[in-house]
Amino acid sequence: MKIQNNIHLTYCTNIHPGEEWSKVFSNLQQYVPELKAKIAPRKPFGIGLRLAAIAAKELLQGNTLTEFKSWLAEHDLYVFTLNGFPYGEFHGKVVKDQVYAPDWSKKERLDYTLQLTNILAELLPAEMEGSISTLPLSYKPWFKGNQTSVINSASLHITLLVAEMVGIHANTGKLLHLNLEPEPDGLIENAAEVIDYFQKHLLPIGGAYLAQDLEISQEAAESLLLEHVRICYDTCHLAIAFENPVSVFKQFQAVGIKIGKIQISAALQVDVPEDALQRRQIKERLLPFAESTYLHQVVTSDSNQYSDLENALPDLENTTASQWRIHFHVPIFIHDYQLLKSTQDEIITVLELLQNNDVCNHLEIETYTWEVLPGEMKLDLLASIQREYEWVLNKMCAVSC
Repeated sequence: MKIQNNIHLTYCTNIHPGEEWSKVFSNLQQYVPELKAKIAPRKPFGIGLRLAAIAAKELLQGNTLTEFKSWLAEHDLYVFTLNGFPYGEFHGKVVKDQVYAPDWSKKERLDYTLQLTNILAELLPAEMEGSISTLPLSYKPWFKGNQTSVINSASLHITLLVAEMVGIHANTGKLLHLNLEPEPDGLIENAAEVIDYFQKHLLPIGGAYLAQDLEISQEAAESLLLEHVRICYDTCHLAIAFENPVSVFKQFQAVGIKIGKIQISAALQVDVPEDALQRRQIKERLLPFAESTYLHQVVTSDSNQYSDLENALPDLENTTASQWRIHFHVPIFIHDYQLLKSTQDEIITVLELLQNNDVCNHLEIETYTWEVLPGEMKLDLLASIQREYEWVLNKMCAVSC
């Protein structure tokens, strides 16, 4: 839904299980109209749609997309952003590092995202930008010491997608952009790696291809890449990397990299005490979060990094770090979790920045871990989503009203 400063706020439907279109649509029918009635009964309500590859394919078959558009219109709903990160199954099975497969060096990732692009071009209301978030190229541990060929292949595939988006913009007036989502252990993890990727790989490689393909200058081609390839700033991921939002915004703006989408999510934070008994208590408290479905990367304040929480826990009692941050998306409306905290303060900082900085107008709440939260943290799903919306709206009002 449209809120202050021309910002569109939604939640990501990746929180609902289901990869086939029939299951996706069933979840939308079950949750979205009722949520709209509670949050925005008298105004259009935006959807952050997550489509697996199989759902994207099915949605483009027959009259399915036309029927979905009719349903959206009937309920005063609109789609302005897609989550194109998870290609396949995302619930009910071990996902871990397979969430990065296929990566951007593979044609399957390009073909899938082209389908998402065509879907979004059809669904997007006129005079509104459309965003597609995607993985940070690939998973860094897969390519120790051998990243260049993967990055170059990924850059060419992304450029081919941009060429499609350029054509859509020319033919329909609809501006779409792909949003790379940095996170720990991705091939791009932080602001410095984002800038390095754009300047050393995407712009020279993609610019040369587009310049020849479109018969334009290298400079014009690079401008198109910067318009259609942006960053998905996930407040959980960047907090885990100990990135300062003010600094990141300034760094990106200085080199012309745009933020096309901000995902509002919170990570777990551990303030490590000196006392050995308290450390053991925190370790016990963290055990239920070391679950088997998703990767839960850990970054420490002294720059150590672990690929998963289960690998980090044995070191907790002896760590020299004063703080750990853990990639586990916890409800954004809660700050304290019995010996643990969240990175909620990082979200507040980003929301404050948006009041005086027209850096991005797509906000997407993304707490997808409701199924794997420890038992005492599981609440009614609809009520939880509503609370997350209300928390964001209240915080934005607190810094602007």
